Amino acid sequence: MKKAGLIGGMGPESTIPYYHDIVYGVHKRCGSFPELTIESVNVFRVLQLCSEQKYDELTEYLMKAINNLASCGADFAALTANTPHIVFDRLKERSPIPLISIIEATIEDSKKRGYNRLALFGTIFTMTGEFYRKPFTDNGIEIIIPTGSEMQFINEKISTELELGIKRSDTLASLQKITARMKTENKAEAVILGCTELPLILDDDVSFLPCLDTMKIHIDAIVNAITEE
Repeated sequence: MKKAGLIGGMGPESTIPYYHDIVYGVHKRCGSFPELTIESVNVFRVLQLCSEQKYDELTEYLMKAINNLASCGADFAALTANTPHIVFDRLKERSPIPLISIIEATIEDSKKRGYNRLALFGTIFTMTGEFYRKPFTDNGIEIIIPTGSEMQFINEKISTELELGIKRSDTLASLQKITARMKTENKAEAVILGCTELPLILDDDVSFLPCLDTMKIHIDAIVNAITEE
């Protein structure tokens, strides 16, 4: 088995299920537990650097984490969040070990499911950034983003509630309303949960659109990489 390295802390609430589901996903597949190293970074620093568009500084910050993982013997690494993929291409060019992209994994999953028109939820950087939408459109999948006020709402709830493990019924009701509107008005076929904290509150059981859980999709790709011959 290969050793995985995770850049966690973006935020802690999603890093926990990453660790749990990778470990037990590997055990379910081959009856053994994997070696795994987590380098935890500060999500609020990541978001601040994104908001200030200090992408060189963000790259350096995350490269330190990747290099630490490589020095611990990781065969590959993964960023346990969607937003920092804004500098994924830069990291991939400089990384001493392979990186597994959450965006690429979600595209492959979407193609397998036959989706052509997807809504996108996430931080404001993810919803408005070309770094997330362009790879989908390059693969023939249209990405639809919420309205300006809806994006502000989603972004605020991620940073002030979900990053801290807070789940409110009124927040869920508002997210449900947005998925219902985008299904009816935008003809969205499903919604990408483009923040790894969103599955903490939104899933297929409560959403008016099928949910593409990017965290679960990414975890499956990581388990595959650990166990492949």
